[in-house]
Parts: sequence; structure tokens; C-alpha cells
Amino acid sequence: MRYTLPAIALSAIALTAAAAIGAPQMGKPTAELKAAVAASTRTPANVARDKYRNPAETLTFFGVKPSHTVVELWPGGGWYTEILAPYVRKGGGTLYAAAPWPNGVKGTQTLQAKDADLYGAIKLAAFPSAEGAPSVPAGSADVVLTFRNIHNWKMGTTDRSAEAFKQIFAMLKPGGTLGIVEHRLPESADPAREKTSGYVKVSTVRKLAEDAGFKFVAASEVNANPKDTADWKDGVWTLPPVLRLKDVDRAKYEAIGESDRMTLKFRKPNPGVRGG
Repeated sequence: MRYTLPAIALSAIALTAAAAIGAPQMGKPTAELKAAVAASTRTPANVARDKYRNPAETLTFFGVKPSHTVVELWPGGGWYTEILAPYVRKGGGTLYAAAPWPNGVKGTQTLQAKDADLYGAIKLAAFPSAEGAPSVPAGSADVVLTFRNIHNWKMGTTDRSAEAFKQIFAMLKPGGTLGIVEHRLPESADPAREKTSGYVKVSTVRKLAEDAGFKFVAASEVNANPKDTADWKDGVWTLPPVLRLKDVDRAKYEAIGESDRMTLKFRKPNPGVRGG
């Protein structure tokens, strides 16, 4: 199904309104979450990126609690893992690191080898699912989080994004939350750029989630960057932290900062609760 221009325009208006309405109701980060963000165990280079990634505000918007079973998809080197692990550890929750098996979880295993007390309880799982590999049990997660991964699922010769959302839906409990942060492509841009630029349209992400059965809850502009025009020849990797062009116009791209990002919250319907 293709979105017509009027539908895209209405979607953008609705998202802007949701963000404007939802922003004052986001709530303030709890003391527990602030402590996790301020933990001395975090890598200094990761801490330096807080001004772009806004972890306390983002996790508060998603409603992540320390008692939750949380699934972090494709955690890479563990930027968010360094915050989530101590957060759920003190609250009695469970953290899954779910990534392509087995190489995708090597970053988490490195953290576990570095500090077994802090990271040893993280459960490793395959995502996408793989025969013979551990998985996140169906209907077990309170929250699934994905940070700047959807463009990876869409790139290449095979678009794996629809299957990814289907598997995410299966992981969550009824009423559970899917939290998404992704590089944002303007709605007016050529959709073919989603395959090459690292940016994805909000309408594309919403359609993927809603086709999988999710209900849209709210959008936040906490990770927006109006300086990012999203039209770089070398895609999102032109900007920090990658800076693909190295010293070419480096000061210009550093002044822009990291990418403009959508922050979207979805819910898996709960038939047993009024309003789902």
C-alpha cells in the first residue's frame, strides 16, 4: 500500500499534535533512572553523547521501569546497555540483549567479561530468531526498545523490517510497549532513500508497526535536531558520531551534531482491558 500525499500530510499533523500534547505529560526521570545515567561505570565516550541521545528523557517517555522485562534489540557495543543493566538490576527486572546470532551479541559479551556483577545477568537472545539459538519467550516482555536499527532492517537486497516487527509483537505481553528511536527522513523525500541513506520516514515506521498489530500511542521530539536536513550525499553517516568524510568539512558536521530522530511509542493491544 502506498501513502497518498494527503495521508502523509495528515499523519505528520497528527504526530506533531501528539508530540505537542504529550510533551508536558512525559514526566520527569526518576531518581533511579538518573542514577543509572550518572553511573561511573559508563564509558566516558558514551556519556559525551548524552546531549544528543537524551537517555533519561527517552526512557521516561517510553515508561521503562526497573522492574520490567526489557528487550534491547541490536545493542551493538552497549551504549544503552550501560544504562539499562544497572537500572533493571536494582529493580529486580530482566534485561535481554537480542541481536543476530551469534556475532551480534559479542558487544554484550564483552561487557559481561568486563564486569560480571553488573552485566552478567543480561540474557542473550537471537533476533531475528534462529534455529538452535536462545530466544525471547513469547509474551514475556514489558518493553522492547530499538535505537536506530530500522534502517538496517530495510537496507540491502532483502527488506526484513516487516518480519522484524512481527517478531517484536510476539515478544511483548498484551499491553506491552514498543519504543523506537530512528533517524528521520522528511515525508517529502524520495522513499528510495530509505534503502541507502540510513534515514526512514515516520509514516513508514508507523505502517510497519500498525501492520504488525501495534497501536500508536505518542510521539516525542526529545531527540529532534532541526539542523539536520537529512540530505547528505553519504547519508546519516556523514554526521557524528561516524563522520564518514573524516576531516572534510568536519567542523560543519560537528556543529550540526547527530541526526534528527523520531521517538515513537507503540502499544501491543490488550483485549482484556477497556480501550486495549
